[in-house]
Amino acid sequence: MDKQKTVELKGEVMESLPNAAFKVRLDDGRTIFAHLAGKMRIHHIKVMIGDKVILEMTPYDQTKGRIIKRE
Repeated sequence: MDKQKTVELKGEVMESLPNAAFKVRLDDGRTIFAHLAGKMRIHHIKVMIGDKVILEMTPYDQTKGRIIKRE
């Protein structure tokens, strides 16, 4: 993803799905599908239900995102 064309949002993990995928509720109330970014997989950073996360989304598809950081 091009850094200039992404949107960063905060949310909370609601459900854990197979293959490092999650259902995340954003701060504005929307629920989206998100997967772990490559750096989080490489460094084995665990994400659990209830964790606050920062997501990176493209402005073209507002239903999917990528978890880039755990708070």
